[in-house]
Amino acid sequence: MTASNDEKWMNKKISRRDMLKLSGIGVAGVAIGASGLGGIMKVMGYDVFEPVADSTTARNKVDFYGKHQSGIITPVQTNIYFASLDVLITSKKELQELFKQWTPLVVRLMNGELMVDLTKNASIPTGDTGEAAGLDASNLSITIGVGPSLFDKLGIQHLKPEELKDLPHFPKDQLQKEFTGGDLCIQACADDPQVAFHAVRNLVRAASGKVEIKWSQAGFNSFPTGGGTPRNLFAFKDGTGNPSITDDKDLNKVVWVDKGWLKGGSYLVARKVQMHLETWDRTSLKDQEATFGRYRDTGAPFGKKKEFDDFNVEAKDSNGEYIMPDTSHVHLARKSGARILRRSYSYASGVMTNTGAHDAGLMFISFQKDPAQFITVQNSLGRKDKMNEYITHRGSAVFACFPGVSKGSYIGEALFNAL
Repeated sequence: MTASNDEKWMNKKISRRDMLKLSGIGVAGVAIGASGLGGIMKVMGYDVFEPVADSTTARNKVDFYGKHQSGIITPVQTNIYFASLDVLITSKKELQELFKQWTPLVVRLMNGELMVDLTKNASIPTGDTGEAAGLDASNLSITIGVGPSLFDKLGIQHLKPEELKDLPHFPKDQLQKEFTGGDLCIQACADDPQVAFHAVRNLVRAASGKVEIKWSQAGFNSFPTGGGTPRNLFAFKDGTGNPSITDDKDLNKVVWVDKGWLKGGSYLVARKVQMHLETWDRTSLKDQEATFGRYRDTGAPFGKKKEFDDFNVEAKDSNGEYIMPDTSHVHLARKSGARILRRSYSYASGVMTNTGAHDAGLMFISFQKDPAQFITVQNSLGRKDKMNEYITHRGSAVFACFPGVSKGSYIGEALFNAL
């Protein structure tokens, strides 16, 4: 990432008086601290909400401004850094100011720029942590959402959509508190893992004293040469049944909310799913394929030859047996009748210290116009899904992701206009 050629506040020469202000801030113990980076900028008289435009020259650039937030129907990148945040502030005005502060910073990050440039003044902390210097935008997308707990915390329950509520307990759930819930989320996806991590790190740093990370997870995808559906750590293709990201009519049915302040937004469901790789690796290929209801090599559903061939979930062979086993993951998901947009990533986080097994699995992400769509699918899988022998759900959260931002606006403006 590079510093923008735009005239930014940090390109201005910092005077001795400004340095004294910074020194005073440091003595007070709030430099890049409780008041965050924005607090320092305000003290020095700079506009923390100065609008920033999408770059027209950046390489590998995803646009920030538009009808919908990026990172939902953006072509899936190779890496994710997902963070669930706790909000420390208690007033609506402070939250609004945070979103206004974040908006130009998000644009800069997605432009492939340093968020801010403090490198010329070695006597103070740098405004950007710098690990993405020299990297391009890497198709970075940043998606921000709000959880059900935020509305209770700020006393704005009347604005909480009826659909936005904690997910129910599902069969086989073994959720861990440290991977569950959150007031806000930041989903950063990019074709470079360091670019994705850098984005979350710096946005949280800029909001120091206002938010803190509750839990996070890094993940990755690898795509076949020439393109195609990525495979999960069980080696099966993941996301075959998605709606097309170019079919607006279908996306309106499946993904986009069409009412209230969230119109044009979507609901994000996050599930941290541990995959028991050692058990899976001892399972025959025949049983693995029966677990999914698809052939591993081609991704085709049972009884078909190609990955995207349609199928009748009720089809039976000459013996009256289901062609696709009725305990298979695909059979049960299709039978639910509900559809979602999956945008999942694999993860590998070392080993489980108590067992020595891989701490690896799937950072499941889905977008839908109503969380009930995901709930319907998950309830259909229930206790019958053969996949349950090989996975354990460890984390869970749901967020309402804001509609897109128009130029001159800011993240979440529709919510605050409804106050």
